Amino acid sequence: MSLFRATARRLGPTRFLSRVGPLLVPLDRIVSRLTRGRVVALGLIPSGLLSTRGRRTGQRRDNPLLCLPDGDGYVVIGSNWGRPAQPAWVLNLLADSSATLTLGGSAVPVKARLLSGDERAAQWARLVAVWPGYAAYQKRAGGRQLHIFRLDRV
Repeated sequence: MSLFRATARRLGPTRFLSRVGPLLVPLDRIVSRLTRGRVVALGLIPSGLLSTRGRRTGQRRDNPLLCLPDGDGYVVIGSNWGRPAQPAWVLNLLADSSATLTLGGSAVPVKARLLSGDERAAQWARLVAVWPGYAAYQKRAGGRQLHIFRLDRV
């Protein structure tokens, strides 16, 4: 694990990163666009660029997210840095499960499925192992359960 990645994992659970992280998302989107999706989350964690359709506007919405490979699919989580409100992309996926995931510069059409029960619990453990900040985000989320989606290739 690189020094940068190890440092990011240590900072993940802190309130500092929960405050500063959202300010970096616009920069991350710019870097993702300039590199055509080859660099996401500034290269610090395994990530992808999830493109959803806005539920009200119909406009394309790009969101850099931790993206955990799972067999022939991927797992993503709607943490919103531990804030009480759902991230907009979660609401967009709940309204329309079709999306595109860009990984390493390749766009893959995907269908999202909200996880629950034992399947959710198993993926939660995997996600927290990769990004320990999620456990802190869940505590700060004001009682909101963080939604976990499986993205399957279409």
